[in-house]
Amino acid sequence: MQNQPTRRQFISATAALLSGVVLSNSKLFGAPALTRNLGDKPNSRIGGVQIGTITYSFRDMPDQSADATLQYVLDCGISAIELMGGPAETFAGAPKNPVNMQAIFPLMRKRRENQTLTDDEQKQLADADAQTKAYRAELTKWRLSAPMDKFAQLRKQYNQAGVTIYGFKPDAFGMNSSDAEITYGMQAAKQLGANQVTLEHPGNDAHTLKLGKLAEKNGIRVAYHGHEQQTPTFWDTALAQSPANAINFDLGHYIAAGQPDPLGFIRAHHTRIASMHIKDRQGPDHGKGNLPWGQGDTPLKQVLTLMREQKYTFPATVELEYKVPEGSTSVAEVKKCLAYCRNMLA
Repeated sequence: MQNQPTRRQFISATAALLSGVVLSNSKLFGAPALTRNLGDKPNSRIGGVQIGTITYSFRDMPDQSADATLQYVLDCGISAIELMGGPAETFAGAPKNPVNMQAIFPLMRKRRENQTLTDDEQKQLADADAQTKAYRAELTKWRLSAPMDKFAQLRKQYNQAGVTIYGFKPDAFGMNSSDAEITYGMQAAKQLGANQVTLEHPGNDAHTLKLGKLAEKNGIRVAYHGHEQQTPTFWDTALAQSPANAINFDLGHYIAAGQPDPLGFIRAHHTRIASMHIKDRQGPDHGKGNLPWGQGDTPLKQVLTLMREQKYTFPATVELEYKVPEGSTSVAEVKKCLAYCRNMLA
């Protein structure tokens, strides 16, 4: 990306913002508190509300390694994350994906949202799908003998830097995944310190039953994510199937879907919400745009205030999906989102 500020310039420009951060050693999801030295480690627990981010937010950054991803998180001031599969599995020795995901992610989103694709974009997606199919076979084979100690090593590295991994999102839980591959994903998550794996809701009751039962065996939760298909009853079947099935609620998409009373939904389901994605989207009457925070219709302040007042323990996960402004970076924008949360919870 052109015209990006250097890391030194970025840190200098935002030093004033970080100077007000108050560090604490409060416990995270029942785990022992991390020892923090003033100014050394991030703390994005604000008023008892754990603000995190999904590392998908940094998908446009050129280096997708585990080390680089950790640095992005630290530069944002985030202390807890939902980790995408790529950085962790690459660290553990997985075969390299031949597909340039930075280029393909926007096209995948257009396809998912039924937007019109040009002939060239359709060809790019078709080529990527073919390459991905071959890569998936190779990756699946690797997963069945993956070294779990590497995930434990990565957890240690992140924890020592002050970052806890609460969720893990590899693409190991699909309809065609074997029990062994699903178990691998769940066990890798546990080695990373996560209390949940996350995935898109498959829309298949037999599969959510299967995942829930395997999660029970592996001592972890499966949190299902939704987009604009979310409704107040969207998760009901999965939740009834297993106590290990849970909700990865997306507040912004819920608003864009025109669903009423998100605060009521959260109050009613807070014990089954494992994590919640936050973004600022418009409702259907205003175009459903995904906008810089404060410009959309999503009741971010009301929801975060509810979490603080009711002492809900699930994390609120920043998911950066609005367009990064020219001259900025996804790291800088996630940092702005965190500052927005801090201001709302002040």
